[in-house]
Amino acid sequence: MKVYDLILKNIAKHISLDKVEKAYFCSLLEFRKVASKEFILKESQACQYFYFVNSGTLRAYFLNKDGKESTIMFALKDWWITDMNCFVKVQPAMLNIIALEQSAILKISKNNFDLLLKEVPKFERFFRVIFQNAYIREQQRTIQNLSLTAAERYEYFILKYPAVVQQVPQKQIASYLGITPEFLSAIRSKKAKK
Repeated sequence: MKVYDLILKNIAKHISLDKVEKAYFCSLLEFRKVASKEFILKESQACQYFYFVNSGTLRAYFLNKDGKESTIMFALKDWWITDMNCFVKVQPAMLNIIALEQSAILKISKNNFDLLLKEVPKFERFFRVIFQNAYIREQQRTIQNLSLTAAERYEYFILKYPAVVQQVPQKQIASYLGITPEFLSAIRSKKAKK
């Protein structure tokens, strides 16, 4: 049961489960170890899973037609990640999700996810909270991109996600912020001189 400890603690932040519900939920999950630089989802593949990071770090990114990567999100230990639009609509993925280091994940298939919501209705509340938080995060990010300077966005990022700053290469943080690595380096140098 140890492999499920973290995900059950994550769920307990929002809902209470009895032993039977916990066992049922865990029976719907698949455990997988992921090597560094291994993809768990590639653009145009069927997006069939919602992932929970048991250990390690994942990155979701979009690849444009010119081959430029734009980081959409990171997922550290105790975070959820998927290509939400494609998971919900059962469509081919628009995003790539890759492990930035050796990681361990738990995943639930779309079929099992739908079954879980039907069989244990309190999970509707849990995932509503998860989805609301993700929507709020993305709305804040859009507003920041429209209203803050790159330096201000970086300041907000390091305050909000200090663990990400410690675990993720600066190049990928720059991609998340929509700036070049060189520009981020200049921002960091200026900040260090203050």
